[in-house]
This record gives sequence, structure tokens and C-alpha cells, in this order.
Amino acid sequence: MTAIVWDAVGERTYQTGLDRGVLYLRDGRAVPWNGLTSVEDSTSETLKSFYLDGVKYLDNLLPGDFSGKLKAFTYPVEFDEVIGIVSPAVGLEYYDQPPKSFNLSYRTKMLNDVKGEAYGYKIHLLYNLVANADTFAFSSLKATGNNPIEFAWALTGTPPKIANFRPTVHISIDSTETPPDLLSTIEDILYGTDTTSPSLPTIDQILEFFGYLGALIIVDHGDGTWSAIDESDTYITMNSSTQFTIDNADATYLDATTYQISSTNVG
Repeated sequence: MTAIVWDAVGERTYQTGLDRGVLYLRDGRAVPWNGLTSVEDSTSETLKSFYLDGVKYLDNLLPGDFSGKLKAFTYPVEFDEVIGIVSPAVGLEYYDQPPKSFNLSYRTKMLNDVKGEAYGYKIHLLYNLVANADTFAFSSLKATGNNPIEFAWALTGTPPKIANFRPTVHISIDSTETPPDLLSTIEDILYGTDTTSPSLPTIDQILEFFGYLGALIIVDHGDGTWSAIDESDTYITMNSSTQFTIDNADATYLDATTYQISSTNVG
């Protein structure tokens, strides 16, 4: 048996600020969000207490719906159409138009007492959001010390369904626990590469990457190379340090000796 040890070297971790904000629009566009200052997650929970003969015998904490707040000094011009500002002509804007839903990703840094900022980060993915602008005011200019306006929006969202779990708007990916190859693959999808445009995978696709749904994922790097991700450990067998076998994959034979392999559809 081992006694508890507090503040062991390398175990003093904490989280700090955010970066790498990305706005994902419904038409497939993805744009960087420069000037993002904070994202608050204030998911509501309801405590229901049960009594018998005047004595409490159970507290049941019920998960609630997502709510939050988004703050920024600046925001992408594409966000205007999300919050109901449209431009019918160059230089002209109409306010109070129907808003649109959107998706969002951002990264929060994780630090510890050994590696500092090199320790890791979490990538947060938020789905099906709607933003409602808070009140803001433009004040008179001053001779010195003019401060930028910080915009803020209240967030709500409609959670997509998830197999075997309660629907949620918010998921995250921990870089300290995710295999490096898998993390790199997901980041290439989220942020784009020299040959691919950025996009936001669905939650089911993220589950497939992590092997939860038992899928084999084939990633074409666009340079003649490819990777196979088998987090469920059911498709790939290493025969040696340089040779492997892939079983039960989806493959299309182009001729007697050439075939095309693709991700296994488990849905």
C-alpha cells in the first residue's frame, strides 16, 4: 500500500488563458477569431432533494442545458451574419436580421511545475450555438487613455445526440492524454493544412477517431503518404517494427495488385 503524497513533482498542474479561436459557419467556412478574450461555460444544474418524514434522504443533481458568455475586443466580419447584421450592398449594413447558429473551437493552455507552458492544452469544441449580444456603449473620445470596447454575447446551444451519452454542446480534447498522431490528425482537420481547408468534425466523428465507436480511420496526407488510426485496437496487428497487417478494412480493388483503402464506416 502507498501513502498519499501531496504536491509531487510534475503533478502541480493548472489551466490558464485561451487562444486559437476558430469560428465555423454553417456553410462550411472556417475563419480565425482574433481578439477573443474569454469564453464562459455556465451550464446550469438543478438540485432536487427528497424527504421522508421530514428528513432528507437523497440529493439528486440533475444536469442542465448549456449556457455561456463570449467576450472579444474584435470579431471576424463573418460573425456579423451570425448575430443578425447583413450587408445588402458594399458599405451598407442592416441590423436586427434573423440570427444564425454557428460552431466554435478554442484552446486553453495547461501548465505544470516542470514543463510550464509546454505541458499541454485542451481543445474545446462547441456545437450548434446561438449568440445574443449584450448591451454595449460607445463613450466620448478622450484626449488620452481611450480603451477598446469589449463586446459580449450570451450563448445558448442545441446539443447534438451522442450514442450512449447525454447530448452535449461542449466537448474537449486533452493534448496530454491524446496520442500525438491522433492529436495531429484532429488539429489538421480543425485548422487546415497546405492542401486541406479547416472544418469541424461532428462529435460522432471525434468518437470514431478515439476508437469509441470501433472505427478504423484512414488519413490521406495529400503528399503520397497516409496514416491509419486504430484506437479501438481491433484492425491493425504489428508483425514487426516495420511491418503490419490491417484486417477487416473497407477496400476497393483497382486491379489485381492495387487497392484503395478507406475509413471503416461503423455508423
